[in-house]
Amino acid sequence: MNNIEQRVRDTFHHLHNNAEISWKEHETTSYIENILKESGCDVRTFDDCTGVIGDFGNFHAGLPVVAVRADIDALWQEVNGEFQANHSCGHDAHMSMVLGLLWRLEQETELAEKIAVRFIFQPAEEKGAGALKMVEKNVVDDVDYLFGVHLRPAQEAEMGHATPVIVHGATRMYSGLIRGEDAHGARPHLNHNAIEIGAQIVNMMKQIHIDPLVPHSAKMTGFQAGGESMNIIPGNAHFSLDIRAQTNEEMDRLDGKVNRIMDTLQDLYGVDIELNLSGEIAAAKLNEDAIDVMQGAIVDTLGEDELDEPLITPGGDDFHYYTIKKPSLKATMLGLGCDLRPGLHHPDMTFHEDALQNGTDILYKAVKNVYSL
Repeated sequence: MNNIEQRVRDTFHHLHNNAEISWKEHETTSYIENILKESGCDVRTFDDCTGVIGDFGNFHAGLPVVAVRADIDALWQEVNGEFQANHSCGHDAHMSMVLGLLWRLEQETELAEKIAVRFIFQPAEEKGAGALKMVEKNVVDDVDYLFGVHLRPAQEAEMGHATPVIVHGATRMYSGLIRGEDAHGARPHLNHNAIEIGAQIVNMMKQIHIDPLVPHSAKMTGFQAGGESMNIIPGNAHFSLDIRAQTNEEMDRLDGKVNRIMDTLQDLYGVDIELNLSGEIAAAKLNEDAIDVMQGAIVDTLGEDELDEPLITPGGDDFHYYTIKKPSLKATMLGLGCDLRPGLHHPDMTFHEDALQNGTDILYKAVKNVYSL
């Protein structure tokens, strides 16, 4: 194991053991900021949010600017009976591989004048808002190519394999309120039970029909009504929805039908039903130039037989807001096979750590391919 490979693994373990949730990645930001400075990057942080940017190379010679993005936030979930920040989506691995890329570039001192690479360590991907914040901070205004990376579950990619593009779907997440009046348990005719209304929402969403050739889903992911008094019929409830579609166009159709369900039930039961958009992720916009660069990097690193087809997945990533907000950006996300089990967002998610080196090497080759080095 070479020095960089060991350093990447050590960094991964440090980040895994010091996970922080969205918008609160303060120690993570500071940790990465110090590494970027030590490696000779021009570093930028922000007063109103977490995240850190590092520029490495020659940004004054008119070279194409290549950005590499890593998401830095963890999930908040129950692990072994306790709720905690947990990197069960692989962001600790993504940060480590992108830092490994930096260390590889730093190692070849003659490259510094031939490249212009921006490292974007982005907060709040799990909230679907971090990429938009970075766009607001103008971090991709001068960027020509943008690369991302994400670990893939074993069901999607074998260990030692990789795909040059992840075709994510669109996601919208809602928090909702049902506002009515409580009633005595002996007098159900005096109110409308918020639990029954919630059940109606679930059942009616199951009856939504849009294009069956486009993967999609709408489901309730949280519901809370009532309290300790079991003889009160609750009139109020809080709930959450997760809505997904493979294309942005079908997402708009699905979203419209979900909102019409709320309007229908509101009129039927005479209660207020409020939906508040709490997070949104757009479906992928593909760029063949970026995909070709990444495909060549995979073949050069792993071999032709280990190159997978484009991966279509119902999962989402706010990475795609960069290209939506800047359509000229040539962007793609590397999907890395790593024997990830049992699955993304599982509290006990693990993967084969040898994949960290594969990801580092592919990103390194992709950067060099842009500059034909």
